Amino acid sequence: MKVKFILPALTEAKSPYWRPIKYSLFPPLGLATLAAYLSPDDEAVLEDEHVEELKLNDTPDLVVIQVYITNAYRAYQIADHYRSRGTYVALGGLHVTSLPDEAAPHADSIFLGPGEETFPQFLQDLRRKHPQKRYFSPVRTLTGIPPVRRDLIKRNYYLVPNSIVVTRGCPHHCDFCYKDAFFQSGKGFYVQQVDAALAEIDRLPGRHLYFLDDHLLGNQKFAAALFAGMRGMNRVFQGASTVDAILRGNLIEQAADAGLRSVFIGFETLSPKNLRISNKKQNLNRDYHAAIQRLHDLGIMINGSFVFGLDNDEPDVFAQTVNWAVQEGITTATFHILTPYPGTKLFQDMNAAKRILTHNWDLYDTRHVVYQTTKISAEALKQGYNWAYDNFYSWPNILKGSLTHDSLKHQLKHFAYAGGWKKFESLWNFVIKSRNLNAMLPLLESILSKVNRKEKLQPEPILPASLPELPVLTAFSE
Repeated sequence: MKVKFILPALTEAKSPYWRPIKYSLFPPLGLATLAAYLSPDDEAVLEDEHVEELKLNDTPDLVVIQVYITNAYRAYQIADHYRSRGTYVALGGLHVTSLPDEAAPHADSIFLGPGEETFPQFLQDLRRKHPQKRYFSPVRTLTGIPPVRRDLIKRNYYLVPNSIVVTRGCPHHCDFCYKDAFFQSGKGFYVQQVDAALAEIDRLPGRHLYFLDDHLLGNQKFAAALFAGMRGMNRVFQGASTVDAILRGNLIEQAADAGLRSVFIGFETLSPKNLRISNKKQNLNRDYHAAIQRLHDLGIMINGSFVFGLDNDEPDVFAQTVNWAVQEGITTATFHILTPYPGTKLFQDMNAAKRILTHNWDLYDTRHVVYQTTKISAEALKQGYNWAYDNFYSWPNILKGSLTHDSLKHQLKHFAYAGGWKKFESLWNFVIKSRNLNAMLPLLESILSKVNRKEKLQPEPILPASLPELPVLTAFSE
C-alpha cells in the first residue's frame, strides 16, 4: 500500500507575517509517529508544506492529513483533491477533534483524539475493506509504541530535527488551551515508559534535543527517572514547564544536571484575576520572580509566553508586561492575542455570550482579534500586541535584559540568543533556501553550553556576531 502523510501549511506561513525560520523548526513528528504503524511492505512518504512544495499529481492508496485550525481550509482542499482522484483520505488532529462534523465531509475517515490506539486499528480495517467513518481513542497509553519513522523526515530542512515527545497532554486544564479539548473523554496526561524514552533519545544523532511535550516536568516520578537516565549522555536540551513545577522540589535541578539549557514557561498574565478566570491555577499565588531566579541560577534561559486581551486587561497591560519581562531577564518572549479555539471552555463561554465575531478559522492565529473585547478595543489590542513584539525585541531592551544576569557568559548568551532570533532574518532565509538548515545544529549544540552559577562576571570569549545563539523554539514563536 502506498501511503502519503501531509502537513498542510498554516495560513500564517503564507501571510505577510511569515518568518521562514519559524516554520522550519520542527518536523511533523505526529505524522512520523503514525507512519511507524505501517507494514514493512507499505511505501510511505511524508510532506510538510512549510518547507517544500506538495506533489499533488500522484495517486497514493491512502493520504493522511494533520489538521490544525489555521490550516483547516487548506487541508480540506487537499483532501477533496485526493478524494476526487480515488484516494482514501483520513483526517485527524486538533481541529478535527474539535469540529468533527465540519471535517467529516472532506474525509473517508476521521480521527478524534490521539491516534496511537486507533490508527493501527484503522489500518487493519482498511486492509479488510471495512474502515469506519470515525475513530475515537478512549484508551490512552504509550506502552509498546513503535519507534518514530525518522527515516521519513528530511533532516536538512529543519533547524531542530531532533524533536521528541515522551508524554501526551497536560495535567492542567486552562480554559483557553487548544490541546485540552484533544484529550477530553479519556486520560488527559500520560507518559511513555522511561526505558522506551531513553531508547528513542539514543537513536538521535548529535547532542541537541527539543522536547515538544506540553509539560515535560508534569509527572515528577517519570521526569526524575528520565533525567537520571539522561545524565552522562552529554545532551543539551530544551523543553517546557510551569512555574509551579520549577518551584516544587528539586526536579528542575535534576533537569539542569541532565542538560536542560532553556525552558518555555506559560506565564500568560501578571494579573491574578486573569489567572482565576482562565483556570490557570498552577500559576496562582506562585512567585514568578523566585522561579525565574532559580532558573537563572542554574544557567537556564527562559522563553516566556504571554496572552493579551483577557477580560481584566487594561490598556497599560502591554507596557507593563514588556517592562516586567525585560527587567526579569526573560531571554525570548512569545506574545499572543487571546484566541477562543473551538472545543475549549473559553470558546463555549464566549459563544454562549455571543462574543465570537467570526468563524473564519484563518484568523485564529493569535494575531487577530476574533471576539468582542471588554476593557480594550479590538484595534488597541492589535496595536498593543504589535508594539509588544517591537519593543521587547528592540536592541536597547535586548541589551537591558541581558545585563540582568550575574554571569557574563549568561549576559552574552542572552544578547546573542534574543538578537539572533529576531535580528538576523536574512541569514536564516539564506540558510533555509540553501537547504542546509540542519548544518546549523552543531552551532546550536555548542552555544547551548552550561552557565556555571558560580561564574560571576569572569571574562569569557565573545561569540562572533555572525553566529547568533538561537532561542527556545515553540509552535507559536514570532
